[in-house]
Amino acid sequence: MKFEDFGLLEPIMKAIIESGYTVPTPIQESAIPVILSGKDILGCARTGTGKTAAFALPIINRLLSDKETDKEVKIRVLIMTPTRELAIQIRDNFREFSKHTTLKCSVIFGGVNQQSQINVLKKGVDILVATPGRLLDLINQKYVKLGSVKYLVLDEADTMLDMGFLHDVKKIMNLVPTPRQTLLFSATFEPSIEELAATFMNKPEIIKVTPTSSTIDAIEQSLYYVDKNNKSNLLIDILKKEQIKSSLIFTRTKHGANKLGETLNKAGILCGIIHGNKSQGARVKALKDFKEGTTKVLIATDIAARGIDIQELSHVFNYEMPEKPETYVHRIGRTGRANSSGKAISFANYDEKVMVKDIESLIKMHIPVIENKDYPMVNLVLSPKKQDSRGKKNTTAKPFNNRKSSGSYVPSKFASTRKSNANYGGNSFHRGHQSNRGK
Repeated sequence: MKFEDFGLLEPIMKAIIESGYTVPTPIQESAIPVILSGKDILGCARTGTGKTAAFALPIINRLLSDKETDKEVKIRVLIMTPTRELAIQIRDNFREFSKHTTLKCSVIFGGVNQQSQINVLKKGVDILVATPGRLLDLINQKYVKLGSVKYLVLDEADTMLDMGFLHDVKKIMNLVPTPRQTLLFSATFEPSIEELAATFMNKPEIIKVTPTSSTIDAIEQSLYYVDKNNKSNLLIDILKKEQIKSSLIFTRTKHGANKLGETLNKAGILCGIIHGNKSQGARVKALKDFKEGTTKVLIATDIAARGIDIQELSHVFNYEMPEKPETYVHRIGRTGRANSSGKAISFANYDEKVMVKDIESLIKMHIPVIENKDYPMVNLVLSPKKQDSRGKKNTTAKPFNNRKSSGSYVPSKFASTRKSNANYGGNSFHRGHQSNRGK
């Protein structure tokens, strides 16, 4: 299938052609016709499958087709997303696809002075991308009015709820008038997502693409068992000895990211750090330096990494194993995109062995273990914190056959389902052998 087959308007097709894109990804192929028809969508697709273009292209097409009689520019599209980086990326995608139109798109998010955002809003915006907290603040200050919104998008909905935005999201959704078209995209179908969809959506069509439990064949996975106090030494050795073009390193906490960054810099390895406590300017600079090759190492927490679009990322390191098995798939899926190869290297201490087992249950394979002669794991005793938790209910590790993963769980309240089972590892579009843009 080609983009010409969707019947998109000429200005949109011109922008697509100029960007060199020709082949839609599976979620685009499934979602675009449904959105063009005006139906609500509940989409399940992991990071890097092209979700942004899947809703941006048909929304722009519908805006251009609407017979808008009011000459005043009003917010007709509202996109809510959890992080600043993802909000900026979505804004940039909308601007790219609508560059041959008169549509105006802008973004608002916290962590920066609001005045520049207010000034843009006063001039008029057709498409607004926002994080929930700042959006609600500006609504309460009367700078944002949602009475003209016809298209509402919730992107990375599961992450927004994990970050504690459920109350804000519900309050905002109640302010958006009906009838409207509501599009909800999530990497997983958790009960909270089903509840949100049942409350605010009108008979959504379910589209599932590339289940979270699947991993990309192009990614070479490996695992080192190493004591916690030797993880940084092992990482430094690998970074210095191997030919690594670019590496994204995941930690579980902001403090852990800062501490690791200090250790690597002292070892002569220049790196950037991105997490929620960093200022927007620092985050933008760290990402810019990494994309331009000034630094080859970027350390990030999972939440901050949502929305980071890195072309041709060669390595992903799990410096600390994620507590949620699905997070492992999201992490390593940032490499090996667009038919490129990639490596995912994980470090696990004794406390993290249970996390490894849960991950292997989810992806249905054993991660190859590399013998670690220089820093063998010798501490085979659970940490005091883990020992104290024995006998208590485990809230994170669940048996595989009881876990509601996106690969098999379908909300029972919705019967209409469209599936696309292609194991696609690319970004928003295919473009020859190059890495692509968009989410």
